[in-house]
Amino acid sequence: MKIAVEAWAPEYGSPIEQEALEPSGAPVDLDVELPADRWTPVDPPADLEPSGCCAFVDGVRRIDARVWLTDDDGATRIGLCASFAAGLARCEGAAAHLEDVEVRRGLFGRANMPDLITKAGRFAVLAVAGDDLDELTQGVQQRMRALEREIAERVVASDQPPELLLLDGPLSGQTSTPGAIGYVKTHRVAYLPAANAAVIATLAPGQRGPLFVTQTTWSRYSWYLRLPGAEGHPWAGIVRCETSADLPVARARRLADLTARTLPRFASAPHKDPRAPQNLYPIAGLERELRRRLGDAAWVWRALRTAAAAANA
Repeated sequence: MKIAVEAWAPEYGSPIEQEALEPSGAPVDLDVELPADRWTPVDPPADLEPSGCCAFVDGVRRIDARVWLTDDDGATRIGLCASFAAGLARCEGAAAHLEDVEVRRGLFGRANMPDLITKAGRFAVLAVAGDDLDELTQGVQQRMRALEREIAERVVASDQPPELLLLDGPLSGQTSTPGAIGYVKTHRVAYLPAANAAVIATLAPGQRGPLFVTQTTWSRYSWYLRLPGAEGHPWAGIVRCETSADLPVARARRLADLTARTLPRFASAPHKDPRAPQNLYPIAGLERELRRRLGDAAWVWRALRTAAAAANA
């Protein structure tokens, strides 16, 4: 019997959410780069240099308070006060710096409610159709993703766009950002048949799997690659990348090769990050700074209480 201890700290769940992933059910084209029955690990070209300028976009969110909203007719509904932020970490050679960090606060609930003005800033009303907690939380997530998309689009349109642009998490509706790459650390469904998934399990650090196309609400190129430093089960250190299927295949292949050549240098170590190696150092650093800029949670909560009391006086 073999036993493998998961490298990720238990409080973060697992990069593979269940022992046997459920099939995605989405149509998949496996023959994009290599015929499905001839899949093999792919090495990036030997003369391909790591990206000299790459950027990472990420966002964070925090529920600051649950609130009760009472209409003039006495009807009471639940709402959420939440803070969210997004930003970009640009890496050029050995130097890294933050760009375009933005923090927003919102009062998530039914429409036609007044903004809540606090010492921590304005909690602008952001309407959500329902008042179920899951719907409200999803509203916060959607606004955070939209802010990430704004930042990604601004850097692409800037005078100095990065050669490689990664957004932490699936792209979802962010396909309008040309050449953006979604970086997925956690595997929730199985996109590949068993024979092709077995090829991914044989990847060495710095190797990637062949391109394939998946189609859900939108089409995307996807590929798997392995980061260094992972031990244990066959998919340890495996991440999935994706980009819009609107790109030519040659462009998608170059992006895939560039990620395989570049991302291993940013792989985190277990003694420094509980989600190593998948939680890349630039992403981890960006997350920490964004959470700091959200402000002290206790102070924001007190500011909300004070503002609510003043509004009700």
